[in-house]
Amino acid sequence: MDRSFFVYIMTNPRKTVLYTGVTNNLPRRVHEHKEKLTPGFVSKYNVTDLVYYEMAETAEAAIAREKQLKAGSRQSKLGLIKSMNPTWRDLSVDL
Repeated sequence: MDRSFFVYIMTNPRKTVLYTGVTNNLPRRVHEHKEKLTPGFVSKYNVTDLVYYEMAETAEAAIAREKQLKAGSRQSKLGLIKSMNPTWRDLSVDL
């Protein structure tokens, strides 16, 4: 079975909060965040805009990359976002 896994970064409308996550279904997970279907950080801080994502071939690789991003600085995350999405457009409209 061919599956894809994604590591993603979402933010709130004011672009002050960054949330890093991993999923095997990016459109579904973004929808869950936007609709606040799961209580927690994302709902509390109104994280609704997908500003960065990358694909991994295995769940293990995606989880390792997520941990790497979470361990990195805010500046490194901002650099990733700027490299893929310099205007911080909500990329979920393209999914």
